[in-house]
Amino acid sequence: MALLLRHSRKLRRVHGVLDCERGSIARHFSVAAAKEDAVSSSSVHGEYGKKVGRSSIFLDRQSEKDLHTFKVSSREARGSYSSKRMPIAATGVNSLFSCGQVVSARHFSSGADLPPHEAVGMPSLSPTMTEGNIARWVKKEGDKVSPGEVLCEVETDKATVEMECMEEGYLAKIVCGDGTKEIKVGEIIAITVEEEGDIEKFKDYKASSSAAAPAESKPQSEPVEPKEEKKEVSKAPEPTATKTEESSQSGDRLFSSPVARKLAEDNNVPLSSLKGTGPDGRILKADIEDYLSSAAKGSKKEAAAAPGLGYVDLPNTQIRKVTANRLLQSKQTIPHYYLTVDSRVDKLIKLRSELNPMQDASGGKKISINDLVIKAAALALRKVPACNSSWMNDFIRQYHNVNINVAVQTEHGLFVPVVRDADKKGLATIADEVKQLASRAKDNSLKPEDYEGGTFTVSNLGGPFGIKQFCAIVNPPQSAILAIGSAEKRVIPGAAEGQYEIGSFMSATLSCDHRVIDGAMGAEWLKAFKGYLEDPTTMLL
Repeated sequence: MALLLRHSRKLRRVHGVLDCERGSIARHFSVAAAKEDAVSSSSVHGEYGKKVGRSSIFLDRQSEKDLHTFKVSSREARGSYSSKRMPIAATGVNSLFSCGQVVSARHFSSGADLPPHEAVGMPSLSPTMTEGNIARWVKKEGDKVSPGEVLCEVETDKATVEMECMEEGYLAKIVCGDGTKEIKVGEIIAITVEEEGDIEKFKDYKASSSAAAPAESKPQSEPVEPKEEKKEVSKAPEPTATKTEESSQSGDRLFSSPVARKLAEDNNVPLSSLKGTGPDGRILKADIEDYLSSAAKGSKKEAAAAPGLGYVDLPNTQIRKVTANRLLQSKQTIPHYYLTVDSRVDKLIKLRSELNPMQDASGGKKISINDLVIKAAALALRKVPACNSSWMNDFIRQYHNVNINVAVQTEHGLFVPVVRDADKKGLATIADEVKQLASRAKDNSLKPEDYEGGTFTVSNLGGPFGIKQFCAIVNPPQSAILAIGSAEKRVIPGAAEGQYEIGSFMSATLSCDHRVIDGAMGAEWLKAFKGYLEDPTTMLL
C-alpha cells in the first residue's frame, strides 16, 4: 500500500508558527474506515496517543518512546494544530506503516509554493520487501488516474506486482522512471494532483530527502527536559531496546541501532571496523549498507583486474538477489541434515496412466508425477504434523494448514508458488493449480498471495532434467524441503529363486532443520511418504 505525503499552503503557514525549517503533521486512519481524523484543535489520539493536561503524548512505535505533541495556535493558521516538532524522517511513519495502518503525513517546507498534491511512495508489497524496482510505468505524466487503475509495475523481492492508484487525480510527475532500481520502501516515486491545471507546475519537481520515508528513522531529538528523563529511567531497569537507542559512546563501547546490529550480524560485518555517522558515533543501518556496498564494489574491481580473462557482467534482478541472501542465510543459520529413500513407483506410474484418459475426457489438465508427489507429501505431513512446523526461537510453531510450495525455475529466477491445503485437494485440482501457478511464474506475474504462506517445499529436478538425486536448501521459515530425483529402471530379485524383474525406482531426499525435526521424526515422515508412493490408491481414499 502506497505511502502518501500531502502538501498544502495551510501547513506552510504552520511552518512559520513552529519556527523550524521542516516539520510534519501526521494523521492516521484505519484501513476499514478509510477515513482520516481531522487535524484540528484536538491532538492526535487513538491507538497511538493519549492526552496529558494541555499537551499530548504520542507513542512512536519504532523507538518505543513517548514524544510530546505540542498545540500551536495562530491567527494566520486559523485554528490549533497538533504537531511533533521534528523532521518527517523521525515521525515514526515507517513504524505506523508496518503496523498495517494507512498513514498520510502532511509535509510543509519553506521551498517553492506548490499546489496541493500527493507524493506516492514505494509500497511494501511483501513481508520481506525493503526496496523495489520500477519495471515500467503503465500511466504517463499528464494521464488521469482513478482508484483501482494500475499506475506501474513494481519488481519486488518475490515477483513483479501491479501497483494500483488509491485516489482520483492526475499523474503530474514520475520521479522514478522505468528501470529505476533499489528504491527504498516509502521513497517517493511519483506526484499526483487533483487539478489538471497543476500538472505543469511539477515539470521540474525533484523529491527532497526529507519527503522520503527511509527504512530506518533517524535518532529522535533530545526531550525538553533530558535531566528529568534520565532520572526517571534510572529508577527502573531499562529494556534492551532503550539502551541501544542512546546516542552516546564511552570508552571502547560501541553503540548501534537494533536494525544495524541485525544487518551486521546477518552479513558478518564487524561493528568495531565501522565508524558510525549517528550522534556521537552511533552506528546506523546506513553505515552497514555503505560498508556492504563498498565491499561489493571492491570485489568487483578485483575480479575485473584479473589479466587475460574475457567476461560479461550480468545485472542481478531483485528476485535473484533476495533469493541469494535467503539461501545464504539458510545455510549459515539452519543446521541441515539429509535423509534419502528410494521408492518403487511402478504402481504410481500405472495409476497416472489410468487417470489421465479420464482427465482428457473431462477437459482437465493431465496429472504429472510431480502432482502425485505433492499430494503424497501433503498427506505425509498430515500423518506426521511435527514436520509441518517452523522454528520460532522460543517455541516451535506447528501449522494446521498443509501449504506446499513448488519450486519453479524461470528465466527471471527461482519462484516457489504455493498450493494451499494440498492435503484436502484432489489430484485434478492440484494439477490444474500447479500448471496455472507455473505459467504465472514464467510470465513474472505472480501476486503475493500466490507464494506466501507455504509450510513445506517440493523441488523436482528429476522429471525435467533427469537428475538422479540431490540435496535442496531449506526455505526459511520452513523446516524441511523435499528434493525429487528421476525414476530409473533397476533389475531386482523376483518372487522365486533365480528369477529377476525390472522395477522403476525414484530417489527422494528430505533436507531437515535439526532444531525442529529430529532424525527419527524425519525418517518417520519419509516412511509415510514412501508408503503413499508405493501404494498410491491410498491417496484417493
